[in-house]
Amino acid sequence: MPYPITSQDEYDVVVVGAGAGGGTSVKVLTDLGYKVCLLEAGPMLDPSKEFKEHKWFYDYDHRGTEEGGKSYFGDGKPFGFLSTTSGGWELEGEPYTVAEGNEFRWFRSRIVGGRTNHYGRMSFRFSQMDFKAKDRDGLGENWPLNYDEISPYYDKAEKFIGVTGTIEGIPSAPDGIFEKPPTPKVHELLAREAGKKLGIPFIANRRAIITSNKNGRAACHYCGQCGRGCLTASAYASSQVEVFPALKSGKLKLITDAMAREVSVDSNGKPDGVIYIDRNDRREHKIKAKAVVLAASACESARILLNSKSKYHPNGLANSSGQVGRNLMDTVGFGLSGYVPALEGMPKYDTDGFGGSHLYAPWWAWDDHQKLGFPRGYHIEFGGGFGMPGPGSYHGAARRYGYGKGMKQKIREDYGVGVGFAGRGEMIPNDLSYCEIDPTVVDKWGIPVLKFHFAWSDYEWKQARHMERTFKDIIETMGGKVRGLANAAREGDGISTPGTIIHEVGTA
Repeated sequence: MPYPITSQDEYDVVVVGAGAGGGTSVKVLTDLGYKVCLLEAGPMLDPSKEFKEHKWFYDYDHRGTEEGGKSYFGDGKPFGFLSTTSGGWELEGEPYTVAEGNEFRWFRSRIVGGRTNHYGRMSFRFSQMDFKAKDRDGLGENWPLNYDEISPYYDKAEKFIGVTGTIEGIPSAPDGIFEKPPTPKVHELLAREAGKKLGIPFIANRRAIITSNKNGRAACHYCGQCGRGCLTASAYASSQVEVFPALKSGKLKLITDAMAREVSVDSNGKPDGVIYIDRNDRREHKIKAKAVVLAASACESARILLNSKSKYHPNGLANSSGQVGRNLMDTVGFGLSGYVPALEGMPKYDTDGFGGSHLYAPWWAWDDHQKLGFPRGYHIEFGGGFGMPGPGSYHGAARRYGYGKGMKQKIREDYGVGVGFAGRGEMIPNDLSYCEIDPTVVDKWGIPVLKFHFAWSDYEWKQARHMERTFKDIIETMGGKVRGLANAAREGDGISTPGTIIHEVGTA
């Protein structure tokens, strides 16, 4: 292997990954006066070109379905042509492998800002219950800190990025410093009333979207298209809120198209920088730094550590315990939709608000875990209303109603009368779920790739079945009828396909 081209500059810190963790790191470090280098595997973000929040599908070739209607048939850009995703489940020349008999899908973002350019912005605090969960159920490990220690940092984050919410006093969902939330939509009010009858609290959603002007960012104007990017930076994205301001400080050097391969070490085995492959010239480069921050996502950071082998670290950097890559988890997901006759005949009007639901339900049954058959819990997200229609919005109607004038009339009648509930729950780590370096496969940059092993345990399956019963109860208490499973649950035969919720944690 040739020696890498070493930068003549030495930095206080080199950060790998420009998403939530990396963006926050460079903003804090540059504010403190440190000289920082940020490595991002994808290109620079230009919101004026990448974001499509105020355009209709018919403004684009193929009505926004991509050539041959790929988006319509689910084969195009992840989450639709107008989404701000840059990357995907499968990247050309950048494979990953999955152990025989296992299933795992890995979404990788490749752009400054990473997944924060398009994620749902739901931003919750861990509670003391989360930090010390083992004390209650004996599973996993407690965190080495508690809520009171971390709470001041939650305060700082909420003050800076802006998070909506209301003071509720619910133990599983600690209150914070909140922006004023938007008004609930009609279907959300019906769900809240149903929740009161069932003992399920639906409260203002806690989303990283500002509803008042903050730090030069304009308040949300309620176009409801957060997944397309936010030109006003009202919705938090590390690119606009942290990386771009850090660049203006003069303390940050941003290098894009940089595929980090390993953390380099000095003659004492201590980290002294990062070696990366330039995607444009395919040459190896080294950035020298006094400290290294890996914020390349849970799995990519583990991959870098495991590939950072030397005589000092034969099993990879920081892996003397053998735990790097272990304890891989994804959020447990299940979804159910319903038809609510009470919503029929409503005047059609703009209910976009900010992107996603204005209400959600935090976990309400923490004290019942022994009789539920599964530990920890989940929260409930849901959707409905008169959101902007798009390609593929009426696949179900086409199957049910055929074609022609009759189908169009039924679509108009159905518009806004459906609701969909989704559970997002905690997985318990297990020995069968982990990632490791595949000994025989490398990507097009010559970097060894990850191999995934994954298995839901009985705890997760029981949790998903509890979600199913709960959502059925809510829909029926709203006076509605259950329609069917959400896509993720249908594909996973009653539970989300591992990796598809895109909440990978653990590993390092």
